[in-house]
Amino acid sequence: MRDILVLSTRTSEFNLISQVVAKTHKTKYAKDFETATALHNNVPFDLIIADLELLEQTQGINTSSFLKNPFTKTNSFVRFVVLCAKEEVEKAVKAVNEGAAGYLTYPIQENEVQLLLDSLDRTLSRDFELDYLRDHFWKTEWLEIIRSKNPRMKKIYENIRSVSPTIATVLLLGDTGTGKGMLARLVHWHSQRSEGPFISVHCGAIPDTLIESELFGHEKGAFTGADRRKPGKFEMARGGTIFLDEIGTITASAQIKLLQVLQDGTFSRLGSTALMDSDVRIIAATNAYLDDLVQKGSFRKDLYYRLNIFPIQIPLLSERLEDLPNLTEIFLKKLNAKYGKGVDGLHPSVIEGFKQYEWPGNIRELENILERAYILETSSILTAQNFPPEMVKHCDTYPLSEKNPSSLAKARQLAVETFEKAYLTALLGQTKGKINLAAQKADITTRQLNRLITRYGLNKKNFKK
Repeated sequence: MRDILVLSTRTSEFNLISQVVAKTHKTKYAKDFETATALHNNVPFDLIIADLELLEQTQGINTSSFLKNPFTKTNSFVRFVVLCAKEEVEKAVKAVNEGAAGYLTYPIQENEVQLLLDSLDRTLSRDFELDYLRDHFWKTEWLEIIRSKNPRMKKIYENIRSVSPTIATVLLLGDTGTGKGMLARLVHWHSQRSEGPFISVHCGAIPDTLIESELFGHEKGAFTGADRRKPGKFEMARGGTIFLDEIGTITASAQIKLLQVLQDGTFSRLGSTALMDSDVRIIAATNAYLDDLVQKGSFRKDLYYRLNIFPIQIPLLSERLEDLPNLTEIFLKKLNAKYGKGVDGLHPSVIEGFKQYEWPGNIRELENILERAYILETSSILTAQNFPPEMVKHCDTYPLSEKNPSSLAKARQLAVETFEKAYLTALLGQTKGKINLAAQKADITTRQLNRLITRYGLNKKNFKK
């Protein structure tokens, strides 16, 4: 952390901070929000020490969440320290709970500034160390998958990091399409059994009469039509992992055999009394509430307890919308590799529509709808006409809520921002990312254009194909 911006109307406080950090940090001063954003867009700061009152008065800054604001668009790693009067400490503490790195009260004391900055430097060093260790645990091909801005998903990945090297049974809970299969593979590929097979079984897709044979195999003559010995999925998964999706659908007799595997590590083929060692790690998944099935008597209580050793509850996509950009980027890369069309992003109207859509089909719906739009698309970005109307219908007009109407000034600001981003996206697509040509067409300077590109998080390289 080397560059600090002080946003305050009190020049005396800036002078004090500058004096304290003169030997270790570069400092700049801004007395208003406009100056601060201009300075930050030009050369991004690592830390912004900002007056709480100024932030509250500024449109676009929500002091209840420091994770999303105009400054993080330029530098997603920027940290905030808030300045406030002593009687406003409660607000400052709330800001810290919502993501700010700390707070200082007026009048600022020299020793408090130094203590706070030393603490932030230690925290930053520790975070970098954790990121290094985390990245060296996760295999390279999974690093994009585990990137998340959602607190619940971050916790899930930490839990997976803890449980993967063990042999513990994992139970994945979540609605259809939330990514249970992907997380099961994540556990397997980071386990001690990653060199062994990964066998996935969709239990709900197998008829009740065949589920035991599919899982545990059968001997010749075990039932009508069994004209030869057949190994089951547990045999195929030896030395590796078996993933039992929709575990709540298996029959009572199959539940007894699965309980035997979990208790003793043995099973037998249908039509045989010979016991076989399983040597397999079990990951189960369900979109049903197994405890409810236990209460109804359709699922064994002892089996439920055996499966529920390490449960992981996966959130809906609508509960982790901050991950939409990363998930979209991952799926577009897969589609570009599959179809080779070179689509580099989504039109702003689609992006805004995605944020308002409820996503009943979760991540699977996102992946499928992107593939359909990709096939239909003829330009370098996915445009609104190739998506269902309900996904983009909120984007053509300003989304004004009757229950909570915004001020005219804010409505105007949002409308201008929506138009500017859409205009720039179309302009850069038309000029293939050539800044000089784009600035000429827009009748503005290249400096102005670059500032706008930075403000809206656009990347000119994405338009050059």
